[in-house]
Amino acid sequence: MAALSHPLTTVAENPPPQDKTEPLPGRKHSLPTPRSSISDRSADQPRHGSTSSTGSASTKSQRSSNSLFNRALDRTQSAIASLSDPVIRPRQSTSALARLSLAPATPPSSEPPSPEKTTIFKVSSTPSNEPGSRADARQPVDSALAKDSPARPPAEPQARPPAPTRLPVSDSKMHQTSSRLLRMTDDDRPFTRDFKDLFATLVVSLLPLSAHRVRLSKVEYTFLSEDAINNLGSLKFSQSNRMPDPKDSSRIVTTTTTTTFSMAKDMARSICQRFVEARFVESADGKYQQVYNMKGSVWQLTPKGVTVLDRFCARNGIQQKQVAELSSMNAAQLVILERDQLSDKLLNDLGTIEVIFRRFVGTETRNVKPTATAADSDSLHDYKDGLTGVKMAAERKINGRIYRDTFTGRAATDWLMDCSTIVDRRETVEIATLFVEYGLVEAVTPDRAFMAQNTGYNIFQPTKHAIYQLSQRGKDLINGNGSRGRASESEGGTGSQRNGISRDSNTQRLEKILTDPALRLLFRENLRETHCEENLSFYQDVAEFVRGCKTAIRQAQKSPTATSMDTIKEIMAQAYGIYNAFLAPGSPCELNIDHQLRNNLATRMTKAVGQDNSMIETLQEVAALFEDAQNAVFKLMASDSVPKFLRNAKYEQQLRNHDLDINGRVPERSQSRSNRK
Repeated sequence: MAALSHPLTTVAENPPPQDKTEPLPGRKHSLPTPRSSISDRSADQPRHGSTSSTGSASTKSQRSSNSLFNRALDRTQSAIASLSDPVIRPRQSTSALARLSLAPATPPSSEPPSPEKTTIFKVSSTPSNEPGSRADARQPVDSALAKDSPARPPAEPQARPPAPTRLPVSDSKMHQTSSRLLRMTDDDRPFTRDFKDLFATLVVSLLPLSAHRVRLSKVEYTFLSEDAINNLGSLKFSQSNRMPDPKDSSRIVTTTTTTTFSMAKDMARSICQRFVEARFVESADGKYQQVYNMKGSVWQLTPKGVTVLDRFCARNGIQQKQVAELSSMNAAQLVILERDQLSDKLLNDLGTIEVIFRRFVGTETRNVKPTATAADSDSLHDYKDGLTGVKMAAERKINGRIYRDTFTGRAATDWLMDCSTIVDRRETVEIATLFVEYGLVEAVTPDRAFMAQNTGYNIFQPTKHAIYQLSQRGKDLINGNGSRGRASESEGGTGSQRNGISRDSNTQRLEKILTDPALRLLFRENLRETHCEENLSFYQDVAEFVRGCKTAIRQAQKSPTATSMDTIKEIMAQAYGIYNAFLAPGSPCELNIDHQLRNNLATRMTKAVGQDNSMIETLQEVAALFEDAQNAVFKLMASDSVPKFLRNAKYEQQLRNHDLDINGRVPERSQSRSNRK
């Protein structure tokens, strides 16, 4: 298992003369990058941690007459440090993967084969050598990804610009380090968000995808089994943001978040197998291949995999030509399902299941095939766009009786796996079972043989021999004739309150949307259509951050142990990730917030992080500023996005079913500001 030899460091404009790095064999490199180790650490020590470091430099600003030198500085500003070579050591599986663990001070004798995810954040301040630097100038986010890929030949040497003039730098650094394993669920799978990030990071490391020969032809945008396994041994993704210091426009401040994954080869193959089962990748030969081989097989991204990759790149500011090409050719409109933040379980309330069911049947018309054979085929591309409904047979004769618009249990689970963000086939059975339990689908003929061999499948069987059809209630729901038959008990509303909902402001409507999982799902779809999805993503990320922050601070104040302080540092790393993604000037999902609030955030986030005794105070200040930004985004969504959502005819019937008044659709800016702090 590979371990970090040092954290990501950002190249200062004036690095010390003694700091030099030599290119490692078989790796692509940019300009030389000075390193700064966070601690004396064994190279084979397993790490999953969050590290903060703050560097400050105090020198005279100089102007360079060499424009090539200036460009070199821009490139090196976001360069990432090299990873140590992967070291693979076997160990029996452990059940403690879901728990945070502080890394021991000495290298352990063995490591778990679990994938590790390391998050590092760094703030550095350097004198600006760029003339005319302005305080309000916005620098684009620089994103980079380093990979250790022995399967690939070394990159061709490139001509380098003249070495920059080095000036003495006074450097004072403070570091915090913590360590934990990749989060795992109770049923021993990685948390979905980490899993998708791992997949997207891997694909970015494989870019550019090339053509590989499959039988007698070449297939574009493909990769080999061994390339993915080798790259998974050591992956590193970096997101940097450069901006003028809010207090001194002559200095450039860089905030950087780095995520590293590392694992042994056997675990890498197991993770790739999960990518196949999650329908992120498929065999390039057009056949349904269930096993990911260690080497020799050629793979390509599915439409679902392309969508996961595209969303990751958009969030992190990665601009790759091939990602844009793949997205334009092969992306799917997935149902973005929400999960419990603590358990990672799918939210499965009735309203959410009904939203999924509408998409399951088809957004416009049903996907009816002329014969049962066509409906039951295992074609890999039946649901390429994500909008096509489940395959149904126009007529199917069972025991001498003709049934119309039927589908198999296998077709139902295939649709759920291909057209939603579900990553585990067990979850498709869970959702399909709820279709039956909520009376939307009914069994025509169960697969009794499967039921006899497998316990817990009495309601729904995910096989070709189990046949289902829409119930009358399901048809009524699709046709807009049916009501959900509930009076919003989950929201705890009374009849008089519901009767008066027409008097609600857009602020109250948004509060209802944010507390109802089904409405949130529809609202997110509408935000995605209007290119405003980052507002809801930020709102939810901050809500999760604040909850975790308060819990961690209470624990650290009650019991200030090394473990509790390690959790504080993890939360601080999460804060820098949110800041770099949404709030830093030029960030990939930059939000429209007040100028003064943005300056306050920049000032706080670019200060020295401090030692352990001041970390809690720092985190409290950051959380308060994040909540201010969250409130500003709430007001923006209430005044702008909610009226657009209510005016969208596509959601009208569903909104009525959720007791959400769609009258009074005009923006209510004054109300949204006055009703929320």
